[in-house]
Amino acid sequence: MNMKALISVSDKTGIVEFAQALHDLGVKLLSTGGTAKLLAEKGLPVTEVAEVTEFPEMLDGRVKTLHPKVHGGLLARRDFPEHMAALKEHNIDTIDLLVVNLYPFESTVAKAGCTLADAIENIDIGGPAMVRSAAKNWKDVGVLTAADQYAAVLAELKANGKLSDKLRFALSVAAFNRISQYDGAISDYLSSVKFEDEKLSEEYVPERNLFPEQANSQFIKMQDLRYGENSHQQAAWYRDLYPAPGSLATGVQLQGKELSYNNIADADAAWECVKSFTESACVIVKHANPCGVAVGKDAQEAYAKAFQTDPTSAFGGIIAFNRPVDKAAAEAVSKQFVEVLMAPEFSAEALEIFKSKVNVRLMKIALPKGGQSDWDNGRNAMESKRVGSGILLQTSDNHELALADLKIVTVKQPTPEELNDLLFAWKVAKFVKSNAIVFCKNGMTMGVGAGQMSRLDSARIASIKAEAAKLTLENTVVASDAFFPFRDGLDVVVDAGATCVAQPGGSMRDQEVIDAANERGVAMVFTGVRHFRH
Repeated sequence: MNMKALISVSDKTGIVEFAQALHDLGVKLLSTGGTAKLLAEKGLPVTEVAEVTEFPEMLDGRVKTLHPKVHGGLLARRDFPEHMAALKEHNIDTIDLLVVNLYPFESTVAKAGCTLADAIENIDIGGPAMVRSAAKNWKDVGVLTAADQYAAVLAELKANGKLSDKLRFALSVAAFNRISQYDGAISDYLSSVKFEDEKLSEEYVPERNLFPEQANSQFIKMQDLRYGENSHQQAAWYRDLYPAPGSLATGVQLQGKELSYNNIADADAAWECVKSFTESACVIVKHANPCGVAVGKDAQEAYAKAFQTDPTSAFGGIIAFNRPVDKAAAEAVSKQFVEVLMAPEFSAEALEIFKSKVNVRLMKIALPKGGQSDWDNGRNAMESKRVGSGILLQTSDNHELALADLKIVTVKQPTPEELNDLLFAWKVAKFVKSNAIVFCKNGMTMGVGAGQMSRLDSARIASIKAEAAKLTLENTVVASDAFFPFRDGLDVVVDAGATCVAQPGGSMRDQEVIDAANERGVAMVFTGVRHFRH
C-alpha cells in the first residue's frame, strides 16, 4: 500500500496498535517528538518529521510541523496537475493519512489551581493547523482526530486498500467539529479570565468570571424529531459534549415510539423532580407540570399515591421513578395510558408486561452517583432561554432546602410530621410552573395549582383539582414558590384547609402575612429562597 501516515498525538490511547496495523498494511509512518519515540521503542519503522522538513523541532516543540513540506503534502490536490508538479519541484511527498489529537487544553483548565501559563502552553498550534489542512483536502486525505475512529479506517483499508469518499468526508466533518470545540473551549476560558497584570507570573492563577465575555456552546445531535412543540415546527434533540451522569441525555430507550419534542421536555421535568428525592418516589408530569408526586415504601405505593392526586391529568402523562420498576409497579402503571415511563431499571417481569404496549416509551436512566458538584448530581450548571436576537444565561436552580434552613415565624410551631411534609411540598413546588401552590400530606400531593397569573387562582385551582380527585385539603401543608405580597394569599390557602405554610418571605408586608397566620392559628415558615419557574 503506497500510502503515508503522519501521526502526532497527545493522547496516545490505542496509537501503538493502530500504527502497527497501518505498518502491516504497508503504510509508511511519519511522526513527531514523543509519538515518534514511542513508536520507535515499540519496534515500528518511523521517520521523524524533522527528517522530512530538514528543519529541527524548536522552541520547546512549538515549531515542528508548521512547514511547507508538511502542509504541502496535506493540501495538494491529487487531481490538479499543477499541484503535483509543484510538489515534485520542491521535493514534497504527499501525506494520505493524518492522525492528530490536540494538547489537552480542556482538561488542563478544568483542574483546580490551573495557572494562566499552563493554560496558554496547552493551546495547540501545529495540531489544529494540520487538522484544518487535511480536513480541507478531504478528497485526498483521511484525518483522524479521535481513537474511536481507528477501527473504521482500518476496516476500509483492509477491505479496499483505500478510504471511501463517504468516510473521508465524515472524518473531515468530525475534524472541523473538533477544532470548533477546541477553539470554543479556548475562547470560553480566555474570555472568562479577570486579567491582572500586576499578578503575572508562572504561578499566577487568574480569577474567572462565571459568565465569559463570549459564550461558545457546543452540542451533539442525538436525533431528529418528527416535529417540534407543534406539528408545523421542526426540531432536533442535542446533548452536551460531555453529558453529566444521571441526566436525561444519558438515558436509553428500551421500547416504544420515537420520543417527541414535548415528550423530552416533560420527561426532563419529571426526571429532575424525582431525582431530588432520597425516598422511593414517583412523579407524574403533564404539560411540564407535576400533576402527582408521592413517596412510598416502594415504587408501586409511590405510584398509587401520586396517581391519586389527579387521575384526569395523569392520563397520557410522563411517569418517573427513582427506584427500579418491578412487576407490581408495572402492573399498576400498565392499567393507565402513559406516554413515557422512566426508571433506573426495569425487572424482566416489568419489561414483559409492557411488551404488548408497543407505543409506550420505556426509558432507562441510571441515577447519578451524587456528590458536591452539579455534575456529580446529574444537573445542568447553566440554563438558557432564547430571546429576540439573544440569549439569557443563568446558573441552574439547584438549591436544596434543608430542615435547618426553615425559619418559623408564627406562634404556632409545625409538628415534626408537618415539617417533613413541608420539605416534600417545597421540593415539588420547585418544579411547578409559577405561580405555584402545592398542597401535601403524608408524603403525597393533595392539590397542585400551576402557572396562573395570580397566586390566588393557583390556590383555587389546586382546591378544585383536589375536590375532583375526592381528596380533602383539610390539615394539609402548603408550599408557595414565591412570597405572599398580601395576606389574601395566606387566607385563601388556609380557607382551603392548610394548617401549615411554607413560603420564601421577603415581602414588604411580611409582618401583615405573619399576623394573619397567627390570627388564623396556622404555622408558617420562611425558606429564604424563591423558585420561580417560567
